[in-house]
Amino acid sequence: MPLLNDRNLLLLFVGQGVSRLGDGLYTAAVAWQAWALTHDPSAVALVTVAAHAPAFLATFVAASYADRYDRRRLMISTDLARAAVVAAGAATLLAGVQNLTILVLGTALLALIGAPFAPARNAIVPQIVPAERLQQANGILQVAFRAAFFVGPLLLTPLLTYASFPAVLALDVLTFLVSAAAVAALRVPHPASEGPRRGLGTDLAEGLAAIRSAPDVLVVITTFVFALAVASGFLAVGLVALVGQGGPYGLLLGIAGLAEIAGALVLTKLRLPRLAVTAVLAWGLLGAFRLPLGLVHSTAAIAVLLIVTGLASALTDIPLIALVQQRIPEAHLAKALGLWEAGVAGALAVSPFLASGVIGRIGVGPAFVVSGAALMALAAAASVVLTAVSRAGQHRTDPGRDRGNSPGVSRSPGSASARPDTTCASPPSPTWPRL
Repeated sequence: MPLLNDRNLLLLFVGQGVSRLGDGLYTAAVAWQAWALTHDPSAVALVTVAAHAPAFLATFVAASYADRYDRRRLMISTDLARAAVVAAGAATLLAGVQNLTILVLGTALLALIGAPFAPARNAIVPQIVPAERLQQANGILQVAFRAAFFVGPLLLTPLLTYASFPAVLALDVLTFLVSAAAVAALRVPHPASEGPRRGLGTDLAEGLAAIRSAPDVLVVITTFVFALAVASGFLAVGLVALVGQGGPYGLLLGIAGLAEIAGALVLTKLRLPRLAVTAVLAWGLLGAFRLPLGLVHSTAAIAVLLIVTGLASALTDIPLIALVQQRIPEAHLAKALGLWEAGVAGALAVSPFLASGVIGRIGVGPAFVVSGAALMALAAAASVVLTAVSRAGQHRTDPGRDRGNSPGVSRSPGSASARPDTTCASPPSPTWPRL
């Protein structure tokens, strides 16, 4: 991976890989702790909601701070604050005062503090990576994120066998400190210009207007959120109902996770010229192989289908991130990414309930058919909308306009992040529309 020869990207790759390993470990650990404290499945569900709800409610607002302040410093502060929260959780365990209420509050606080981190991290990538390598850079980072998050939960059993739960939390604290150190070592050559300090309300309004002025981005983000709501819960809930045994279930989830990592790795070698179209049609491909899941009965056949859907899933988010990085102005980039992150959190919270309801009514096989068909229909509708957006953009574009001032150049003139649009065309927006 030649891009990893770049010092900044290597630091982000290693630091965030370690951080995501800690995230995966912590996710599994708090679910286990909730069960150990109560032996009640609803307690596990409550902790899961606590991990997602703050992100859904706060990420877009928190991302405004990543656009108005130094992203690197914000990421460092966030990592250090999260390390302190997890360390406090370990202290409550050692003091013997840990209970479900403290666990839920700590999990929610950790998610709330971390709300601006992912938008800031994704928004800093265009500041350290050349414009033409954004897709490859995002693919490399996703390899680290997915692999580490996949490995993290696997560490829980040996750690609990040979150490203790406070030791698990201590390791998670260490991952936050490693992440903070890696971010501190970044050399951001073109930090975002702060300019006159905008108020929170003004900044959020301008950010929404900037997103609306890039309709291809809005279509792709909306498609992703609705598709995730239709897709993710059916895999988690439906697959366990389909195989009925813990061993094969874990194996199949592992296969799907490894396929996602492989898909991200493949994308580091490819260059996709039409990011928006690729991102929405990938959901159609995923749906086409999701649909037969409920119609096959052998573990081998299910595994093959999950490999393809895992590979396709990498095509849904990596092009999306690169598209947003290219199309949204620097001053509002983190908010656009935060809007996506908030939508993802909401979809992940809703999808299991949606899947359970559908499976309870029509059965697991038909439910997978419905899920796959819905994904294909959503992808088809989104591609039609993108085509209309492209045609509208062509009609509105002034043929004599200088290419260097085209609407695809979304960044400030002096920034290394200024880049031409390589996605499907979208309408020019010399001024932001009113909200």
